[in-house]
Amino acid sequence: MDELDLTGTRYEAGPLIGKGGMGSVYRVRDFMLDRNVALKVIGPVGDGFEEARTLARLEHPGIVPLYDAGTLADGRGYCVMRLVDGEPLRRFDGLAECLAVAAKICEAVGFAHSQGVIHRDLKPENILTGQFGQVMVLDWGIALWSGARGSRAGTRRYMAPEAEVDARTDIFSLGVLLEEILPLGAPRPLLAIAAKARADDPVARYQEVGELAQDLRRFQDQMAVSAYEEKLWERGLRFVSRNRVLLLLLVSYLLVRILLFFFRPG
Repeated sequence: MDELDLTGTRYEAGPLIGKGGMGSVYRVRDFMLDRNVALKVIGPVGDGFEEARTLARLEHPGIVPLYDAGTLADGRGYCVMRLVDGEPLRRFDGLAECLAVAAKICEAVGFAHSQGVIHRDLKPENILTGQFGQVMVLDWGIALWSGARGSRAGTRRYMAPEAEVDARTDIFSLGVLLEEILPLGAPRPLLAIAAKARADDPVARYQEVGELAQDLRRFQDQMAVSAYEEKLWERGLRFVSRNRVLLLLLVSYLLVRILLFFFRPG
């Protein structure tokens, strides 16, 4: 079924660029608009168009946009999306870049949740980072609408342990992803954020993606995070780091006053 017959469509067949349990993705040419796009064959029309309907509801800069959908000559459905040139999510060397990417992922997934959609298969292969800083969440083939009946699904390592599926299912996956992309030797508060997100008990996790994103922002702003109980000395170091300019000015002022006191004219 890997042969692609695009008879009757506006697309010219290209190479297979991805394959999974929910379909195959090809790089094809849209000859009407003269551009390359990604075409995903999504199985029987009755089942396959659910992903297209989901993508049509999710218009967000961090979610791959849907361009078109239709039926192939052999009866299978397809959807056409932006062709995203990028790399799968990976461990970052720099903390700032890692946190910037994590924030964009949270924004996209949080938006999907606000529209009633749970991804259920968040993993590195389904998140691409581009050379210009773009971050795209892909493959909504097994996404579930909030309130719909559905069982555990996805990739085992990133799959929440509970049978009931809700927004916290994706939060578990985000916790595993965050732990994987953090630089080696990451600060304890960040490791605690990842651990809270991927807690086995869904009640112990962040209850909304926005709460996870807020803790990440608080860390960036050198504030305490809810996932980590600071020791007194850590609080002191954080205070010094956050207020180092003010403290430097204060120390400079005191030094000047001391020098003036000792070396003032007799």
